[in-house]
This record gives sequence, structure tokens and C-alpha cells, in this order.
Amino acid sequence: MALSVAEGFETFLNRLVPLASQRQAAAKHRASIETSLRNALDVILFRETGSFTHGTGVRNHCDSDLLVSLRNTRPGSSDTAINWIKDALQKSFPYTSIKVSRPAIIAAFNNGTETWEIIPGFITAGGGDKYSVYDIPGAASGWIQSAPVAHLNYVNTINAKKTAPGGAKKLARLMKAWKHYNNVPMSSFYLEMRAAKHMSTQDVFSPIWDVCWLLEALVSSSLANMNDPANVSGRFYACSSESKKAEALSKAKTGATRARKALEAYQKGDNGLAFYYLDLLFGGKFPARS
Repeated sequence: MALSVAEGFETFLNRLVPLASQRQAAAKHRASIETSLRNALDVILFRETGSFTHGTGVRNHCDSDLLVSLRNTRPGSSDTAINWIKDALQKSFPYTSIKVSRPAIIAAFNNGTETWEIIPGFITAGGGDKYSVYDIPGAASGWIQSAPVAHLNYVNTINAKKTAPGGAKKLARLMKAWKHYNNVPMSSFYLEMRAAKHMSTQDVFSPIWDVCWLLEALVSSSLANMNDPANVSGRFYACSSESKKAEALSKAKTGATRARKALEAYQKGDNGLAFYYLDLLFGGKFPARS
């Protein structure tokens, strides 16, 4: 029997969830990373962040993120803090690829199949508790604010809405899948927060509608900077440069057009055409109808 659009999305979302084995493989390096950095730097605490922790990761496109809260006085240049982390890791793991991809330093273990992204941070408010705000390196230069626990709490709160349980994280996962399968140079964190903010205004979650509405909203705003919906840190940026923003906006326009055509076909009862455009939207990864 041919899948309905709702069944297609359910199957797709199940396929997007990272495997437990992938999470376990990545996690085994955390202790050695922490030991390396504690030996080289004055560390207050480590906090795991990112899509694995948030439950919004996409299978095979999901790194483990580790925020390193440093006691040192924050240097004027974020490059200095990045190099502190990079140098410590290179000394401890001379045969592992260690490279900078702002705001993180990427440690690619086991030929890149078990990857950690490590970000230096300096507490600016909150004193180390769950509401702490950190200065972390900006995507291109300088410093930006981050409040990982407050932002996770925000996503969890929206995700727990009784009328749309699980909707915020499912929409975030779908948007990240769109990003990865179409090579869109856009921040996954930005997409996650946009998805949660969108779902905060919705009474139900319907992926065929919400993906379309969110893509169209991104295009309408021209990927505008986003105010922090948790009201604890600075604004969020969609892309790390104007050239990447132009590319991302172009791909968002294409995605919004395909999502709208899929929705229109769905409304007309033409599921075959809806599946066709959904497959285009998600880079050929959407489930076949039958």
C-alpha cells in the first residue's frame, strides 16, 4: 500500500534519528578530551551541547559538541582562545586531525567517523549555574554570547506543548535534514531556534504545513538575525558570512517553492506529486511512496 504524506514524514523522521551506536562511539572520547584540556588550561567545567544533547540531530550529520568554560581572563582576540584549545588537543592527539572551524575546534577521531566540536567559553553572567551566559568565538571573528542550557530549556518547553508534543524537535530535525541534504551553509542552531519559535505559535504540528511555513518565513525575512527568544543572550546569525548568506537564501527560496508545491499537491489529494516535490525538497532522501 502506498504511503500517505503523514506516513512518509513519520518514516522519514524515524530514519533521521541518529543511531545509538553512533552516539556511543562519539561519547567514548569525551574523557580523554577533558583530561587533555584540564592538563593544559584552567577549566571551570565542561558542558555538552549541540544536536545530540538537544535530540534534534540528523543521522550521519551529527557531531558531539563540548563547551569548555575557562577561568582565564578572556583574551581580546577569540583567535587566542581557539589556539589554546587547538594546541592542547594537538599535543595530546598528534595522530588525530585537529582543525579550526569557527567557533569550534574539530577533533576528528577514527578517520572522522567520531567527531567532537570543542568551543572555548568565558562566563559573563550566571556564575556557572544552569542560566550561565558565555562569550564564545564568533563565526567569523570576535565574540558572541551563548546560553546553552537556557536555550535547551526553551526548546524543551516548546517541544512539550500538550497540543503539539514533540513538534519543535521534529521540525528542527526536518529543517536540519533540508540543510544537510542540500548543502545549505546555514547555522543548525539558528534553524533549531527558528523551528522552536515557529512552533511556539502553533496549536498542532503538521510537517507538510510547518516545513513550508518556516521556509517561507526564512525567505520573507531574508534570513534576518534573530532575537533570543529566551531573552538571555545576544542575537543569532543565520550564516557566518554575507557570501554564505546569499547562497543559503537562494537555496531557501528553492526549498520554499518546492515545499509550497508539495503542500498544494497534498491539498488537492495528489499524493504522488506531493511526494515528488518532497523528495526534491530533501535532496532525494524522502521515502518513496510505495
